[in-house]
Amino acid sequence: MTMFDNKDELSSLPHTKEEASIHTVSLQEEWLQVKVPVPFSLKWVNSYLIPEEHGYTLIDPGLRTDEAIQVWDKVLHYHGLEWHNISRIILTHQHPDHYGLAGYVQEKSGAPVFMSRRAHDYAIRLWGKESQFAEQLQALYAMHGMPTQHREAIALNLETFVDMVSPQPEVTYFEAGDQIMIGGMSWLLLDAPGHANGQLCFYQKERKWMVCGDQVMPHITPNVSIVPGEDGDPLDAFLGSLQELANYEVQLAFPGHRDPFSDFQGRILELQQHHIRRLDKMVRMLEEEPLTAFGMCEALFGNRLNGNAHQLRFAMSETLAHLVYLERQARISSDEREGIYYYSAIIA
Repeated sequence: MTMFDNKDELSSLPHTKEEASIHTVSLQEEWLQVKVPVPFSLKWVNSYLIPEEHGYTLIDPGLRTDEAIQVWDKVLHYHGLEWHNISRIILTHQHPDHYGLAGYVQEKSGAPVFMSRRAHDYAIRLWGKESQFAEQLQALYAMHGMPTQHREAIALNLETFVDMVSPQPEVTYFEAGDQIMIGGMSWLLLDAPGHANGQLCFYQKERKWMVCGDQVMPHITPNVSIVPGEDGDPLDAFLGSLQELANYEVQLAFPGHRDPFSDFQGRILELQQHHIRRLDKMVRMLEEEPLTAFGMCEALFGNRLNGNAHQLRFAMSETLAHLVYLERQARISSDEREGIYYYSAIIA
C-alpha cells in the first residue's frame, strides 16, 4: 500500500514544475534523474528513468523507506506514469541504497530485475535468511581492535537494513562484456570492482555516455571496504578499475550520487590522488607508532564518526582496505598480539 490510495491524498501530489523539480531533473533524450531520499549523509541516490519503445527502464530504484516510496508515487503521478509503465529494472550494484526498492518495484510493476551474479550473491549473503554477515563482521573487527560496544552497535545497525531491502527481487543476470539496449542505444557493460564486488558501469560509445554507479562520482570519494568472505585486495581492484575506466572517452557521466558531470577523466585523477595521499599519510602515522586498524580508523576519521554506527562501519572497513593494500605493497607489516593485529611501517 502506498500513501496515495484516495483522492484526498492525491491532492498532496506535486502539480507544478517547481515542485516536481525537487525530485526530478530532465536530462537529454527524455531521461529523468530521480533524486530518491536516503536517511543518511548522502541525502539522495540517483535513479534514472529512461523511455523505451514499450515502457521505461529504471536504473537503481533506491532504498526502501516510506519517504522513498512517497517520492516515487509523486514523481510517477506528475509525469503521467504508473508502476506498470516500468518495463525493466537495472541495478548497477547491490548496496542497499541502490538495490533496496528493487523487489518492491518488481511486485508493483511485474518488471524483471537485472544485476550481475556476483552482486546478487553478495545481496543474498547479507540479507538472505541464512545470513551470518553481522557475526562475521564483528569477528573481523574484534581481530583489529574495535571495542565490543561499537561492534554490537554496528550489528544492530545492519539489522535495520533487512526491511529496507525487502522483498528480495527475482533476478536475471547480466555480466561485464555484455551489450544491452537502453533507451534505443547499445551499451557495453564494464566490470567496476572495488567499491562493490560485481558492480557494473554502462558505456555508450557513440554518445560517449557512462552510467557509472558509485565508481566515479563528483565531490564524493567512493567507499572501498574489506568485506568478510571476499578474498583479495579491494583497493587494488578499485584503483585498477579507475585506470581502465580512464581509457574510455566520456562526455557525460551519470553517477549514483550527485549530478551528472562531464570531466570524467579529471575526476578519476582526483580519486587516484586522494588514495595516494591517504596511503602515504597512513605510512607516516605507522612510522611514529604501531596501531590497530581501529586505532588507525579513529586517528583518520576522528569526530566525524560521532557515535554513528553506519559511518563507523564504512570507516573501519575502508581503513582495513588501505592497510591490506599497504601490506601487500610491502610498505607496512602486521603482527598478532594476544589475538589482535597491530600494523607497523617497514623502514627501509
